[in-house]
Amino acid sequence: MSLFDHMNDDGGRDLTPLADRMRPETLDEFFGQEHIVGKGRLLRRAIEADRMTSCIFYGPPGCGKTTLASIIAHTTSAAFVRLNAVTTGVAEVREEIRRARDRRKMYAQATYLLLDECHRWSKAQSDSILPAMEDGSIRLIGSTTENPMVSMTPAIVSRCRVFAFRPLTEKEVLDILRRALADRKKGLADMNVDADEEALCHIAAMAGGDVRSALNALELAALTTPVKNGRIRVDLAAAEESIQKPQLRCGETEYYDMLSAFCKSMRGGDSDAALLWFSRLLYAGADPRLIVRRIIVHASEDVGLANPAAMLQAAAAAAALETVGMPEARVALAQAVIAVAESPKSNSVSAAMEAARKDAEAGRWGEVPPHLRDSHYAGNERLGVTTGRDYLYPHDFPGHFVPQQYMPDDMVGTVYYRPGEFGPEAKYALRREEAGNNGGDLPTGRR
Repeated sequence: MSLFDHMNDDGGRDLTPLADRMRPETLDEFFGQEHIVGKGRLLRRAIEADRMTSCIFYGPPGCGKTTLASIIAHTTSAAFVRLNAVTTGVAEVREEIRRARDRRKMYAQATYLLLDECHRWSKAQSDSILPAMEDGSIRLIGSTTENPMVSMTPAIVSRCRVFAFRPLTEKEVLDILRRALADRKKGLADMNVDADEEALCHIAAMAGGDVRSALNALELAALTTPVKNGRIRVDLAAAEESIQKPQLRCGETEYYDMLSAFCKSMRGGDSDAALLWFSRLLYAGADPRLIVRRIIVHASEDVGLANPAAMLQAAAAAAALETVGMPEARVALAQAVIAVAESPKSNSVSAAMEAARKDAEAGRWGEVPPHLRDSHYAGNERLGVTTGRDYLYPHDFPGHFVPQQYMPDDMVGTVYYRPGEFGPEAKYALRREEAGNNGGDLPTGRR
C-alpha cells in the first residue's frame, strides 16, 4: 500500500484535513465538554429536543465549538445558515434574516444562524440582527475564542445563553487520536498507520487541548513518514517534528487574564506561580516593558515600605531591560519578580496616597498654616509679611524632630499613612507612637 492510496470516490486522494473528516456527527461521538453536554445537561437536552435558543459558544480553539454547532445542524429540523463575522456585512445579514422570515411564514421552520468569530461583529452588524432574535426568526449560535462579556455588545450577550467550553484533557485527545488511527472510513486505518504510544502522548501533550492541532499533527506525521513493509510507523521523532512546540494563544482576553494572574501571584507571595505567568507572557510574545512596569507598580503598591529594596530591584530590572535587552534581561526580570513576591507585604503607601487623593479631589484643601508659608522671596520684609517666622527648624532640636502643626487648621488630626508591621515600617510606627503621631503636645499657636 502506498502513501497515496487514501482515495476518495472519484479516484483521487481525499484532501480534506483529517480534523474535518473526523468531526463527530452525533452527540454520542462528541468528546469532552461533559459539563455542558453530558447526560442530562441543559444544552444536551435542548439539542435532543430541538429546542435550542440563541446562545454563544466561548472557548479556546479546537475544543469543539464548531463541531457541536455542526451536530446541531445535523439533528435539527430547522434551517441552518453559517456566516463568518469577518467577511459578512450588514446587507448579507439582512438578506439571511429576510429568508429566515420567509421560511417561518411559509413553512413554519425556524432558522439557526451559526456566526463564527462573532466577537468581530461591529455594533451596526449586531444591531441589525437584534429584531430577528427578539421575534424568533433567528436563533443565533455565536462561536468565539474571546470572552463575549468583554468583546461583544451587551445587547447581543443579554439575549444569549453563554456556554464556556474548556480545553480537552490529554486523555480525551489521546482517545480521539486512537479513534482516528482505527477509523477506516474517515481516519487513517486504510493507510496502515502504526503510532508509538509515546508519539501519541507527545502529540496530545503538545496540542494543549486543541484537537484540531493534534489530528493535523498526526496526519502530517503519517503523510511524511516513508512506507516500510507496507506500513507507516509514526515514532516519537516524527511526532516531535510534526507538532513542534505548542503555540500559546494570547488574544486580548488571555493576555489580561495572564497579566492579572501574574500580578496577583506576586501580591500573594507565590514566586513560583508568578514566574510561571511571567514566562508564559514572554512566551506568548507580550512586551517585556509592560511586564516590568507591573513589577515596579507592585513593588510600591504591595510591598512599599515593608521592604524598600524591592523597588530598587524593580527599577534595576527595568534598567537592565533597557541596557542589555532580551533575552538576557529575563534573569534580571525574574530576580525582581522573586524579590517582590517574597518580600513582606504592605499597602500602607498605596492606601495613604488614595486617601489623600480623595481629600484633594473633594476640595479638602484648607489654608497653609502661616508658619509653613514661603518667606524667602525678595522684598518679604518690606511688604511686612511675617509668615514663616514661627517655623521650627527640626534640625535645631534633639533627634532632628520637633512637634508642630503641618496640617491646615481644619484638617488637624487627619491620618493617611498608617505604618505596617514589617520591615522599616515597624520602626516608623514606634516613632509615631512616641511622637504622639506628630500632633501630641504642640507648641502654643501651632495647632
